[in-house]
Amino acid sequence: MSTLPRHFGLSQEIHHALELGLPVVALESTVITHGLPYPDNLSLADDMENEVRSQGVTPATIGVVEGRVQVGLVPAHLSLLAAGGDELLKVSLRDFAPAIAGLKSGGTTVAGTMFVAYAVGIRVFATGGIGGVHYELHARRKGSFDISPDLPALARIPMIVVCAGAKAILDLESTLEYLETWGVPVVGYQTDDFPAFYTRKSGFRASARANTPEEVAFIARTHWGLGMRSAVLVCVPPPEEAALPADTVKLAVRQALKAAQANKITGQNVTPFLLSKVNELTEGASLQANLALLLNNANVAAQIARALVRMEREGIT
Repeated sequence: MSTLPRHFGLSQEIHHALELGLPVVALESTVITHGLPYPDNLSLADDMENEVRSQGVTPATIGVVEGRVQVGLVPAHLSLLAAGGDELLKVSLRDFAPAIAGLKSGGTTVAGTMFVAYAVGIRVFATGGIGGVHYELHARRKGSFDISPDLPALARIPMIVVCAGAKAILDLESTLEYLETWGVPVVGYQTDDFPAFYTRKSGFRASARANTPEEVAFIARTHWGLGMRSAVLVCVPPPEEAALPADTVKLAVRQALKAAQANKITGQNVTPFLLSKVNELTEGASLQANLALLLNNANVAAQIARALVRMEREGIT
């Protein structure tokens, strides 16, 4: 492991795993701070880590605690972020310096978690759904778009990111076009389709397919071995028993978008508002799907992390 960046802290467990070259999976913390109410968010954090551990892999939940970027949140950190309420920040790339300077605490987004994980040498990250290109909710200057910082992060940070596609509230076609433009492989895991978060199919295809953790690891090593610098996005359909019908989700998303427009929701508030509204409209079914896919993604990511380390040790190229 290289020299630790200033303002970063590693738990003893993560430091040990990285020093020994053991498989580690990064986990985000906005799902704790902004995704679920207390104490459900704390239970989910524990469940995510346990799912990674079930594969013999070390989980590294990442967050910002009192102005320090923490890699491997200990129970006291998790409790603080789970119960912190409205004062907690949603920390993406632009937010680290103000959070550190202000001694603030918050959950790291997909982009924020990728930045931190890569800086300390973690190469596999599990999340729910990535951000992307939003539908236009309000009249804007022609040619302007609301694009999540997750997409530029995927374009320039070489990690394996395991997700269930992009969040269903997004413009999936435009999101995929952005990823194609910036050379990000979109790998369907045991599927040819691009999943749509709550649903197993979006109507769009992934750019490649991998059926095993070893295939994913080989694709990633080959991608980076060619000199590419982007992430490899691995898209895992939500478990069949938890997935929602596409028509149900589309209707709920349309109604949620109208509500966001009527309430003039903007900026970082758009995604949590839409997800909460979709959950309300689906009578809690979307939340149950979200929880199931988060655990499933953590499990798959752990298998991939193990395969990646094994290939490196055996010199497989």
